[in-house]
Amino acid sequence: MHRPDFRGLTRLISCHISSYMRRDSRLSVALHVLLHLGEMGEAVTSETLGPMLDINPVVLRRTMAGLRDAGIVRSAKGHGGGWSLSRKLESITLGQVYAALGTPALFSIGHRVESPGCLVEQAVNRALGKALDDAEALILAQLRSISLADIAGDVRRKGFHSHFKKGSKAHV
Repeated sequence: MHRPDFRGLTRLISCHISSYMRRDSRLSVALHVLLHLGEMGEAVTSETLGPMLDINPVVLRRTMAGLRDAGIVRSAKGHGGGWSLSRKLESITLGQVYAALGTPALFSIGHRVESPGCLVEQAVNRALGKALDDAEALILAQLRSISLADIAGDVRRKGFHSHFKKGSKAHV
């Protein structure tokens, strides 16, 4: 029996599909901003932070709003205003920041059809669903176990002492 060779087609489709799936970088951006805020020790405007992180200040404000609502940062308007931490780096975990961002999807893979009629696809959904649920639980537990102070300590250990100097606005 002759079986068609779909390898080339699959590779072509995979390439195109992955080019349309953008990564959600909000957690990375939020952590980056929070670490800088913690080390700057003063209120910093979105207009200052945006170019520093190569992100539009309006987009940054949207991200920061969720962090403010969760009590991680505060904002002040007017002269001397901007964003600042509401809590110490030691008391903020990656899990809390992830939750403040609305718990974005951790994986871009999932079921083709949620309630399939095919018994084979139902079995695939059960297996895939369990694997993804287990993986998500492990990732969330890890995120809850890491504080922003842990990351700041890693930066210091790598020799970037001047990068995290109080009052420094340097960005490498």
